[in-house]
Amino acid sequence: MLAIVNATVIPVEGEEFEGTILVRDGRIAELGSDVTVPEGATVLDVAGAQVTPGLVDAHVHLGVHPEGDGGAASDTNEMTNPNMAGVRTIDAIDPYDEGFDLALAGGVTTVNVNPGSGNPIGGQATTLHTHGRIVDHMVLREPAGIKSALGENPKRVYGEKKQTPSTRLGTAKVIRDAFVAAQNYQRRHADPDNDKRHDVDLTMEALGKVLSREIPWRQHAHRADDIVTALRIQAEFGYDLVIDHGTEAHLVADLLAERGVPVLIGPLFTTKSKMELRGRSIANPGKLAKAGVELSIITDHPVIPISFLVHQASLAVREGLDRETALRAITINPAKVLGVADQLGSIEVGKRADLVVWSGDWMDPMARPRTVLIDGAVVFEHDATTGEERVAPRGDVPLALAQE
Repeated sequence: MLAIVNATVIPVEGEEFEGTILVRDGRIAELGSDVTVPEGATVLDVAGAQVTPGLVDAHVHLGVHPEGDGGAASDTNEMTNPNMAGVRTIDAIDPYDEGFDLALAGGVTTVNVNPGSGNPIGGQATTLHTHGRIVDHMVLREPAGIKSALGENPKRVYGEKKQTPSTRLGTAKVIRDAFVAAQNYQRRHADPDNDKRHDVDLTMEALGKVLSREIPWRQHAHRADDIVTALRIQAEFGYDLVIDHGTEAHLVADLLAERGVPVLIGPLFTTKSKMELRGRSIANPGKLAKAGVELSIITDHPVIPISFLVHQASLAVREGLDRETALRAITINPAKVLGVADQLGSIEVGKRADLVVWSGDWMDPMARPRTVLIDGAVVFEHDATTGEERVAPRGDVPLALAQE
């Protein structure tokens, strides 16, 4: 058992308090200002430091677009067919990508690895912890959604190949055709007189999970008109929609709020490097939140280094986003989108002990994670005296607890 004592606990769901977090078997067993530390427990005295949940980035390419190779080893896009719903990012994630260590240094303990946006339908996403030796042991939910892209990227990729889609019209048709084919597939499999009802098509099976609302449709869309197209297709087929990027989402925030469609906004630190990013502004998260849109902030790592996730939230506060919503946007809100909010995203009894001990106010750009825990094990430490960062070996061997 582990006892984190003298902590300033920011639970996200609930009021901040000074006290103790008890961890047993990787889960939060008890917390509060009057918790008694059991005899024999390992004690981590954080001397008043802030403790938040581990941060969650719901849109990254960790492990499929490795650090430091210029994209040469990228497995982000299978751009050989516009509809790649059957491919799974879990089959390409390299847990030894140093981006996972960078995530820990930024306090990010959970990520969602998406395929890229080169295809109208890119494939299945994987939600996982950011520390481990074998991807299967890191996974929290798989599949966690299907990535789809509207806008310039699929137009460019397939337009250069002189095949559909080369326009926004064509991209929308590819998506509609895929869902109609999945509906037909479901009808055939429900027909007891169909001799081929037991034949399996991996692409159709994956799309069927979206149509049955087992997993969400993760729609890459920057421009407001593309976001409205996403809403239009959702209304036609009736699935759970999430808007990824949402650069101009503030222009149609009322529609998104009315439909209850969450937005994963970002990356926010990029230049306006293409036409679709002309509306990019760090003030946009605040505009969305004020309109009642459920908001998460993303890095799209390696587009923005994942360790900057917290800094995007901090600067969004400077530009109008309230502090509480900013923290929710990098903890519980993305956990909800990923379908793992029952396990993490807030500090509550019964949830996984994914925790970050900060060297100062979590929102202060000068603060940094000094101790990071996943499932109650210390996986990252920063030594303020030497500046040394220590990451636990990938496996089941946690670091020794930091000594005050």
